[in-house]
Amino acid sequence: MSRRPVAVAASVLAVLALGATSACSGNSSASTGGSGSTPTVKLMAGGLDKQIYLPYQLAQQLGFYKKYGVNVQLSTEQDGGVGAEEAMASGQVDMAGAWYNHTIEFQAKGKAVEDVVQLSGAPGEREMCTTKSGVHSAADFKGKTLGVTDLGSGTDTLTQFLAAKKGIKTSQFHRIGVGAGSTAIAALQNGKVDCVMTTQPTVAAIQKKGVGTSAIDLATTSGATAAMGGAYPAASVLARTDWVNAHKATVQKVVDALVATMHWINTHSAADIANKLPASFVSNQLVTKADYISALNEDKGQFLPDGLMPAGGPKTSLATEKLVGNVKGSVDLSKTFTNDFAVQANKTEGFKTTTTPAGPNG
Repeated sequence: MSRRPVAVAASVLAVLALGATSACSGNSSASTGGSGSTPTVKLMAGGLDKQIYLPYQLAQQLGFYKKYGVNVQLSTEQDGGVGAEEAMASGQVDMAGAWYNHTIEFQAKGKAVEDVVQLSGAPGEREMCTTKSGVHSAADFKGKTLGVTDLGSGTDTLTQFLAAKKGIKTSQFHRIGVGAGSTAIAALQNGKVDCVMTTQPTVAAIQKKGVGTSAIDLATTSGATAAMGGAYPAASVLARTDWVNAHKATVQKVVDALVATMHWINTHSAADIANKLPASFVSNQLVTKADYISALNEDKGQFLPDGLMPAGGPKTSLATEKLVGNVKGSVDLSKTFTNDFAVQANKTEGFKTTTTPAGPNG
């Protein structure tokens, strides 16, 4: 997923530095020197401080990248800037912390990008609507103005998909980009939109301010399944297939670290997780730490415990893309994801897997 972060000063500097220093991602790992050195990987996420994307930073905080022998340089995309998936596809970074559906969109455009580890089975989003909007489900979208992160973003796709499932055409409602965090909240407060699709901790802030309530739950795997007809794989790690093939050992190290992180999330409380994250992530102008923990408790079910792409997930994502018109031709789902790295990571650590993995056809 892209174009959704609340910017933080440190990440701005990281992105500026990235733009000035990034080499072609095809040789970034090789730049670390001999075979015995620690490879470096540049990973840009679609909002490091968003709960839906917390595993990337948490893995750093837990020391797991270092433990598994890889130096991961994290950065976060900025409002109005290049999206994480686009930065990856163009070689500005090696990997993107973004939604799985982008692999399908890239294939439709003739670009080979794959998902190497799946972190969530739900978008982690909620349709937050004002009381006076009268919106209780997507069937009520007709005539409404709906806020999305950006036009063309994952939240835009989901909004159109939810409407289409209820027989509402895109011409029957209006969509505008409102960003995330304070700008999304302001759009609701000022009556610019009737609803906005957003994530935690913005959801918690909206609820605390009494600006809106949750009309549609896409924040947990069970909620996504109920609303969309199946698990919807969202947060993941994407990389160009040619880069993956040239750096398989490095990819395995990154996946090892993130699978260990997903297991840690599954076996620890929301408070434990919050205590490990940077203070600015969990307590800021939007939420208190208590709010953050409460929100994570509510939506923690979006995270998969073992990094495996869930059975049916790719098919649900493809159906979404086709229904909203993003993809019109055939798609080979087997080329959009791989469970090989996650399977190996779980075997290496002796973790018991509970997710039913998707087969080649999704």
